[in-house]
Amino acid sequence: MSWITQHLNAAGDALRHLLRSPGNFLLNVLVVSIALALPFAGLSALENVRPISDQMSVEPEISIFMKPDAGREAAQAVGKTITQVLKDGKTVGKVEFIPREKAFDTLKSKTGLADVLATLGSNPLPDSFVLRLPGFENAMDAGRVDDIAQQLKKQPGVDTVQIDSEWVKRLAALLRILRLVLLFLGITLGAVVVAVVFNTIRLQVMTQRDEIEVSRLFGATNSFIYRPFYYTGALLGICAGLVALGLVVAAQQPLNTAILDFAHLYASEFQLALPSPTAIALLLAVSALLGLFGAMLSVRRQLARKA
Repeated sequence: MSWITQHLNAAGDALRHLLRSPGNFLLNVLVVSIALALPFAGLSALENVRPISDQMSVEPEISIFMKPDAGREAAQAVGKTITQVLKDGKTVGKVEFIPREKAFDTLKSKTGLADVLATLGSNPLPDSFVLRLPGFENAMDAGRVDDIAQQLKKQPGVDTVQIDSEWVKRLAALLRILRLVLLFLGITLGAVVVAVVFNTIRLQVMTQRDEIEVSRLFGATNSFIYRPFYYTGALLGICAGLVALGLVVAAQQPLNTAILDFAHLYASEFQLALPSPTAIALLLAVSALLGLFGAMLSVRRQLARKA
């Protein structure tokens, strides 16, 4: 109970000192919250976009086009090779053979260019295969398709192999880059937060120098003297975190309006969701820790040489 009472008294003392100069406190909270708002917004956006690449059901397709001069026997041989490659890789796949005649008829019926295609005199389209690979549960698994595609490119009579899941891998790679950028940004702005808290606590220590000296004359320990300043830094971090989260939430409404208009063009209802309670608690904890760390550095540096 004595330990709890000491911490409650220290927290109350920190709060009283903050209320003595609310203007300075609010300005410091505003500066720190602006520094925190950008990484908070980036984390929220990444968490909303991540399901597009990491939690989306993916069914990559590989299109294999034969050379124009390859005969039907060569195409049949490639079909057997595809089956063998899937068997060797223990991969389930659906293979569809599209004869050049069928592809030509489909092209004429869908494009309305029957008269133009008739002037060609012969069918310019090659035989082809479409290989569908179901069972891929996330975008990162789509990278395994490359091994199959590389094997098929080496087969006799094969002209071109195309993978239509390339956009999924590009999106996953882009998100990895954004995570690294956000990490660098978070570290940089975290240092800004620590610097602001450091300077705030330093000024507070200077204004309370006489009070600290009197406390030492009465036998106050360093822990007793340091503790209120630690709570001041933590309170500054938590308040700034709350303001930063408020800014992020306030900015989501106009953003969602614009995003929804854009998503409708792709028959989607995608919107940015609010951070989960767990994410909010984690972000506030990080804010408090940054404030506490800045206060610890400042107090130990300022008071250690006065001990």
